[in-house]
Amino acid sequence: MKNHLKTLWATALMIVGIADASFAQQAPLALGRIAPYEMEVTYDKTSHLIFPAAIRYVDLGSDYLIAAKAEDAPNVLRVKAAVKGFGPETNFSVITDDGRFYSFDVFYSPYPQALSYDLVEMRKATEKAVANDVLFGELGDSSPSLAGLLMQTIYKKDKRTVRHIGAKSFGIRFTLKGIYIHNGKYYFHTELANGSNVPFQIDFVNFKVVDKKVAKRTVVQERPLMPLRTYRPLESIGGNTTQRNVFLLDQFTIADDKVLQIEIFEKNGGRQQRLQVENSDLVKARPVGKMHLKF
Repeated sequence: MKNHLKTLWATALMIVGIADASFAQQAPLALGRIAPYEMEVTYDKTSHLIFPAAIRYVDLGSDYLIAAKAEDAPNVLRVKAAVKGFGPETNFSVITDDGRFYSFDVFYSPYPQALSYDLVEMRKATEKAVANDVLFGELGDSSPSLAGLLMQTIYKKDKRTVRHIGAKSFGIRFTLKGIYIHNGKYYFHTELANGSNVPFQIDFVNFKVVDKKVAKRTVVQERPLMPLRTYRPLESIGGNTTQRNVFLLDQFTIADDKVLQIEIFEKNGGRQQRLQVENSDLVKARPVGKMHLKF
C-alpha cells in the first residue's frame, strides 16, 4: 500500500512538473504582450506623433514607411507612407528617453481619420501600449521613468535643504537648493534668478572637480562630470524672473583638497556664475525617498 501511494505521489508530481514546464514555455510571452496602438497613414500627407519625452530609438517594420524626428522638437515623430496602398499592414516601435516603449500597427488609408496624435493624452486614457521601463546603459539599474519622477518630485516640492552655497553678481543669483541621492545617483536642485532687466541666455552648465587651491584662479587638473539627465531645458531667463532645474549625475565623492564646481555660462555674455561644493556637502545628500513620492 505504501509503495502504491509513493507511486501515485511520484506520478502526480511528474504531471505537475510537466504542466509547469508547459506553462513556462507557452505563457510568459503571452502575459507580457504589449498591445499596440493602431494608426493610419497615407502617401500624400504626413502624420505627427507627440511623445511625452525625447525620442531615442525608432524601428520601422518595413520599407512601406518613412519616419524622422522633427527638427528642434526631439519628442515629435513624423511618419508617412513610402508606398501608395500598401497592405495589409506594417508596424513600427519607439523608445523614448523616459524609458517607455511604444508599439504601433500601421494601416494604409487614402483618408486617415487623424494626422496628429498626442501620446501624452493617449497614455492618460490607456496604458496598454506602454511596457515596463527600458533600461539605458548610462543609468545602470535605475529606471528612467523613476529617475524622471524623482526629478519632478524634487522640482515640485521646491525645498531648500542647502543654505550656504550660492553666487551673485551682475544682477544674477545662482543657488544650490539641495543635494539628494537615490540608487547611486545624485540629484542637484538649482535655482537661477535674474534680477536685472536683461535676459540671461544660458549657453551651458558645467560640472567639474578641481583642486581647491586653484579653484578660484585657473583650470588645472580638472575632472569634468557629465549630467545624465536635466529636468528642464536650458533656456533664456527673462528679466526679473527665476528658474529652477534638477540635474542627475552618477554618485561620486571627492578628496578634501578638491571641490566640485557647478558653473553656468551666459551665451555671448560674461555673467557666468560658479558654485563650489565640498565633499562634506556631498556626503550630507538627502535620500529622495523621504520626500514622500506619489506613484
